[in-house]
Amino acid sequence: MRIGIIGTGTVGQTLGSKLVALGHDVTLGSRSKGNAAATDWAERSGPGGRAGTFAEAAEFGELVIVATGGTVAPAAVELAGAENLAGKVVLDLSNPLVFSPTGELTLDPVNTDSVGEQLQRALPGSRVVKALNTVTVTVMVDPDRVPGEHQLFVAGEDAGAKAQVTALLGEFGWPAERVLDLGGIDAARGMEMLMPFWMRLMRHYGHADFNYSIRAAN
Repeated sequence: MRIGIIGTGTVGQTLGSKLVALGHDVTLGSRSKGNAAATDWAERSGPGGRAGTFAEAAEFGELVIVATGGTVAPAAVELAGAENLAGKVVLDLSNPLVFSPTGELTLDPVNTDSVGEQLQRALPGSRVVKALNTVTVTVMVDPDRVPGEHQLFVAGEDAGAKAQVTALLGEFGWPAERVLDLGGIDAARGMEMLMPFWMRLMRHYGHADFNYSIRAAN
């Protein structure tokens, strides 16, 4: 599959490398042409990886991943171009983290909106799916870093898009039965609001190799 990634940070590069290793063709997109991080990644990735702009990554991908920070994701998608994303599955894994000068964490948006919903409104012709935002990137691509049965969540308006994302997660090592469908894209609010709790857990454990395990009575 051709996959575009919007964002050249650690998350985008780690996902891109995993996808190339799985046999996908990946364009890592940045704000400007010739971005050093994207170019260096492409050179390390071999023939399956290439660098481009946000718009080029969006146009290239049959599926497009938004791997920027949540507060800048709407602007990044605008630069990518709604016309380049029309009809496509857009996987949003961003979190709207805002840190104060003293390190206090807040979210923007929060409670009555989410990044997932903002992107779906900005891309009415695309099928936005929220997923992967509740684990660190190394666990995204290697769930066995955390022992036992633990879950991911997906949210979105289109069942087919969620099925496509779930299949991709399966390639990362997440069995379909461990991917919980929370319903429409408004469920992204709760998924994003887990992040302050997640940060507390990371401080408690001293690392990020953990995840949520949901148990329900029959």
